Amino acid sequence: MVLTMLAAISTLSAAPATTVETPPPPREISVLTYNVRGLPWPVALGRARALRAIGDELAELRRQGRQPDVVLLQEGFRGEVEDLARASGYAHWAQGPGRKGLGKFTGGGLHVLSDLPIRSTVSAPYSACAGYDCLANKGVMIVRVEVDGGLVDVVNTHMNSRRASRAAPAQALAAHNRQTEELQAFLARHVAPGRPVLIGGDFNVKNAPERYYHRAEARPYLVVSEFCRRGPAACDGLAATEPEPWLRSQDLQAFVSPTPGAVRPLKIEAAFDGVTGRRLSDHDGYLVRYAISAAAPERTRVQAGPPGPVAWRTADGR
Repeated sequence: MVLTMLAAISTLSAAPATTVETPPPPREISVLTYNVRGLPWPVALGRARALRAIGDELAELRRQGRQPDVVLLQEGFRGEVEDLARASGYAHWAQGPGRKGLGKFTGGGLHVLSDLPIRSTVSAPYSACAGYDCLANKGVMIVRVEVDGGLVDVVNTHMNSRRASRAAPAQALAAHNRQTEELQAFLARHVAPGRPVLIGGDFNVKNAPERYYHRAEARPYLVVSEFCRRGPAACDGLAATEPEPWLRSQDLQAFVSPTPGAVRPLKIEAAFDGVTGRRLSDHDGYLVRYAISAAAPERTRVQAGPPGPVAWRTADGR
């Protein structure tokens, strides 16, 4: 009997202790989307100086410890975007579609600057276009950034303009609608299920509900201003009574949350608007701060970026 009790006590003492792991608190990530109007001469004047000034402004934010974690640029058609990227101090730089295709005068003008490591890049031009927009290889790109051992997909896009394209309104609308469908197909093809996604860019939807609401029911993402306006809790920086704020700007941000609450916008801010920074483009910068729950480390093989302070990456590997 004594031996039996001793054996039982020995077995209990040898059993491993049960531990409960507390998940880490959500990580805050800030994303700035900014159409920098980096158009070539003679379409626009003084843009080389403005691009360098944008880089200097981002560097000043860095000195203050207020730089966005990720910057999405559109209309970065000029070579001075390199000066912007170097001056800004971001360690990683990826580029979208290059100048490929019949009749294309420039590439897509899409760039992503990131303090978070960029592990791979995928991009594609839109096949649809109208008017002068057909001279640029406008499209969409995804950069996969590493966050606490997991991956977050960050998407940058620039869609067909309206009046600036000088196309007939019906043609410009048809091209934009087709690009919306191509964007949704691109995301379905390249975004891994269960991965957080942050989306930004120049959607060219200001005062254009016929553009904004096209295939809205099929979106895999939720527009930040819609979440903040209609969601369970309002975000800082957006008036709760403002009607359809998503139609007040060409620029939007959106997100995909793999589980409820895994991605949540916290605050919307303006940048480069003449109040919070010099106005250096015909667009204001649009900054969103997100809370992202830590993703589980992914075991899939990812493409490492090249060494050096700036990771040069384009769709064709240049």
